[in-house]
Amino acid sequence: MTDLKKLRVGIVGCGKIADGHAEVVKHLEGAELAAVCDREPLLAEQLAVRFGVPAWYGDMGEMLAREQLDVVHITTPPAVHLPLTRQCVEAGAHVFLEKPLALTAPEAQRLIDTVVSGGRQMSINYWPNFDPPAMQFKQMLASGEIGDPVHVEAFIGYDLSGAYGQALMSDAAHWVHRLPGKLFHNMMDHIFNRIVPLFPDIEPEVHAFAYKRREAVRNDATDAMLDELRVFLRAGGVSAYGSLCSHARPVANTLTVYGTKSTVAVDFNNRTVVSTASQRYPSALGRLAPPLQMAGRYFSEGRKNIGQFRRSEFHFFAGMSKLLELFYQSIRTGSAPPIPYAEIIRVCTVMDRVIQQVYPALVEEGVR
Repeated sequence: MTDLKKLRVGIVGCGKIADGHAEVVKHLEGAELAAVCDREPLLAEQLAVRFGVPAWYGDMGEMLAREQLDVVHITTPPAVHLPLTRQCVEAGAHVFLEKPLALTAPEAQRLIDTVVSGGRQMSINYWPNFDPPAMQFKQMLASGEIGDPVHVEAFIGYDLSGAYGQALMSDAAHWVHRLPGKLFHNMMDHIFNRIVPLFPDIEPEVHAFAYKRREAVRNDATDAMLDELRVFLRAGGVSAYGSLCSHARPVANTLTVYGTKSTVAVDFNNRTVVSTASQRYPSALGRLAPPLQMAGRYFSEGRKNIGQFRRSEFHFFAGMSKLLELFYQSIRTGSAPPIPYAEIIRVCTVMDRVIQQVYPALVEEGVR
C-alpha cells in the first residue's frame, strides 16, 4: 500500500463523543493522534490515558503552539466552534467539527469563510452518511437504479433514557438546553443532511411543528424541552418528510427514497439497503411473490453484513472512518472535501427555519 503522509491530529473537547473520534483516528492509516485538550484538564488526561495519547493540555493555544498539528477535531458544544476554528486556522491547522456546526447559518458561513480565507479545509461529522448502507445507497442513486427522487422520508429516533438522553434529562444546565433549538438543534443535522442532497439547489418550503409528549416532572429547563418534531419540505418536484421521535420503539434510524424507477429503504441501525418489491401480475399468485422477494433481499443483506463483520468493517463508527479517510485525503491532495460547503450551509439554513417555527419565542428574545 502507498505510504501516506502522516497527519498529526489533535482533539479539543474531551466529552463523550471525543472517545469515538479518538478510537477512529488511532486506527486510521496515515494519522497520529498527537494530543488532546479540554478546559477541564482532568478530562483531557483521562482521554489521553484511555487511548494512549502522548500529550494532553488544558489550553488549546498551548497545544497548537507546541504540537504543530495538521488537523484539529473540534468536539465541543457549537457555541465556541467559530472562535476555536479561528485559532486553529491561524495556527495552520485544518479542522473537523462535530455537528451542529454553529448556532445559526450565518455563523456557519463565517466559520467556513474563516477556513477558506486561511487556505485550510474543514469538514463536519455527518458520519452516518458515510456508513456502508449510505455508501451503497449513493451508488444505487448514481447508477440511475432509483431514478429521480420524488419523495424522501428521514426518521431519527432518540432515546431519552439512554446514556446521552439521561445526561441531558438529569441536568438543566446541560449545554443542549442552551441551544436555540435545544434537542432538535443537536439532532436535526442527521435528518436534513440526508434530505438536502436529494433536493434541487433552490430554497425549499419548510413547514415544521413540534410538541412535548412526556409529562413534566422537574419544573426546570428539562421540562421545557420539546421532544417530538415533524417537518415537511418541498423544492421543485421533490418533497420530504423528516421526523425526530423520542418515544417510538424500537429507536429507529431510517431513510426511504421514493424514486421514479424504484423505492429504496435504508436502515442505518440494521445496516440494510433494500428495494421494495412490487406485484407484477394481477392475480393471487402475483401477490405471493413480493413478500418472498423481500425475504430474499433481506437475507442477502444479512449475508453482506456477515462479510463486513468478518472483514472488521462492521464497527459502530465505520462511517466516521470512511469520512475521515476521505477528508484526510483531500488535505493531502488539495482536492475538494468530501462534503461540499454549500451543502452544509443549506442544511444549516433549513435548521434555522425549523427553529424559527418551533421555538419562535426564543428567537424573538434574541437567544439566537
